[in-house]
Amino acid sequence: MTEMLVLTEPDLRRIVRLDASAVTCVEDAFAALATKPVVMPPILRLDIVENRGEVDVKTAYVPGLDGFAIKVSPGFFDNPKLGLPSLNGLMILFSTKTGLVEALLLDNGYLTDVRTAAAGAVAAKHLSRPDSQVAAIFGAGIQARLQLEALTLVRPIKQARIWARDLAKAEAAAQDLSTSLGIAVEAERHPEAACDGANIIVTTTPAEQPILKAAWLQPGQHVTAMGSDSEHKNEIDPAILTRASYIADSVAQTRRLGELHHAIKAGLIKPDRAFPSLGQVIAKQAPGRDGPNAVTLCDLTGTGVQDTAIATLAHARARDAGAGRSINTKEATGGLS
Repeated sequence: MTEMLVLTEPDLRRIVRLDASAVTCVEDAFAALATKPVVMPPILRLDIVENRGEVDVKTAYVPGLDGFAIKVSPGFFDNPKLGLPSLNGLMILFSTKTGLVEALLLDNGYLTDVRTAAAGAVAAKHLSRPDSQVAAIFGAGIQARLQLEALTLVRPIKQARIWARDLAKAEAAAQDLSTSLGIAVEAERHPEAACDGANIIVTTTPAEQPILKAAWLQPGQHVTAMGSDSEHKNEIDPAILTRASYIADSVAQTRRLGELHHAIKAGLIKPDRAFPSLGQVIAKQAPGRDGPNAVTLCDLTGTGVQDTAIATLAHARARDAGAGRSINTKEATGGLS
């Protein structure tokens, strides 16, 4: 008999949270990418231009883990006009020993939200100043809120500013975060003002033109760019890459679709220039922050290794908690192969 565990979004929200264990899970995944023979193929991408839609498929095999995940992640950015979420999706966890499906994670993008926020925490942990107390978040959506929450897990954040094109959304996010995190969070009308004096700046938008300018950066700041996960997205002024210490989740990937891609296209960075990965910094194979006045930039485009890590964690938690529903897959398919 072959059984598959089916976990819905409510199941997953109960057993997987944005906490220290999620951050460690993603941190270990990045380290594995630098130190183990991880197999991580390029992202499979499908664009549905007429509906402002995109679908990404990511996966990775990490030696030592019992399972590997394949994630299907659609993003349809006009959905809020229809009263629908812009992001959803699911993950399928397979056994690395048999190739059989072990779990179907119907998370509607929840696990992606958690692992993405955790990646921001990992970047800040290894690249920002340890005494960072002030954060600036660009964006007012779910990921913007989670990024600030994630920062509080690794740095003594006491104050935050939220900037978004829609000031009302920024104000609503600031009010909610002030209450939930117990820190001072304010909305800013101007992005430059949000950056002034901030120790950590995180961009979380689907912008197609830079929203963070090089002239605004100050010594000692760290920037994490989360939004440029496709070729046409661009949150960061390419000139920033000429003055900041640049680190990527996957340099091979950011050359193709991250902020590095735009700096190369602008002729500011040579296409073959070597850069360290976040995993190499974690594994102490490469330096991160050179000193208290250094400016660092971490370009996070989202990797399959993160998805395999968070899916494996969710599966283990579900088994321990007795969560989800087991299905006899042979019976469910009528015994057909």
